[in-house]
Amino acid sequence: MHHGGASGEVPVIVWRRWIFPILLVIVFGACAAGLVKLAFFPEAGAAMVSPEAGITDPVIPVERGSVTNELSLSGNVARDEAYPVRSEINGTVTAVHVGNGAVAAGQVLFTVKQDYPVRNIDIVAPEAGDLSEIAVIKGQQVSVGGDVVTLSPARYHLVAAVEPVQLYRLVNTPAEATVTITGGPAPFSCTGVQVQVTADGAASVRCALPAEQTVFAGLPAQMDLALGQVDDAVVVPVTAVQGGSGSGVVWIDAGEGSEPEERTVTLGVNDGAIVEVVEGLEEGEMVRQFVPGFVAPVEEFCYEIAPGVEQCDSGMSW
Repeated sequence: MHHGGASGEVPVIVWRRWIFPILLVIVFGACAAGLVKLAFFPEAGAAMVSPEAGITDPVIPVERGSVTNELSLSGNVARDEAYPVRSEINGTVTAVHVGNGAVAAGQVLFTVKQDYPVRNIDIVAPEAGDLSEIAVIKGQQVSVGGDVVTLSPARYHLVAAVEPVQLYRLVNTPAEATVTITGGPAPFSCTGVQVQVTADGAASVRCALPAEQTVFAGLPAQMDLALGQVDDAVVVPVTAVQGGSGSGVVWIDAGEGSEPEERTVTLGVNDGAIVEVVEGLEEGEMVRQFVPGFVAPVEEFCYEIAPGVEQCDSGMSW
């Protein structure tokens, strides 16, 4: 009896210690192989319904709407540049009436005895400002066109930097702009708006501040330009147009399976996001939302993952 019982337990021990572990290894190995196949060697049917297969260039309808081209620029108040006051006669200085410092408009600066016909003529300040670099003394000969003094006018202007990419929006710059000085008076108008571009490509917009406004050099200010407005116009997003001022090209959806039609259009008011199409498109036509080769901007999506902790993910906008 004793030997029979011992021989019956041996197979049980073998199954528990060897057979079951081996079977488990085989089962888990098969599962792992299946997962690898699904991850790296998908079935042909699965590939056919992958999301990438359904991506197409988005198209949008041409609509009617309003476009207001407004541009706000940040700048600073500055004093107008100094310039030389020049003699307009030939003669001899008989008196110097001023020194360096402030003068009023029309104030006598020098008296010159003209050579022919002989007479005494007063040279006056053309405008209010500050004198410097007085270049004449009593008894000195002066001639037409010679510098006699440097005048820094009591005039101010606002100058604001502008990105070169915005210059096309400034093609039809208005003569006036609205100025808002930080911590200063109510908004007021400036005149003589002009766009300046240096040889190295730096661009700015400048306008003259009214004399009656009390301002100081260096004050920060905002310049608001009303560059144009249209209502009930044919409009498309700027992303759909190759070109942004005067003329451009859009791509018309020609129907299922057809290549898009390239069409030249005449452009009008542009607010940086929407542009008016003056000629070339009709309301209701379908155009590609992005020109060929355009990379859609990346949009960032942020959400709170814990109190006071935010996580942001980015993805393409189409």
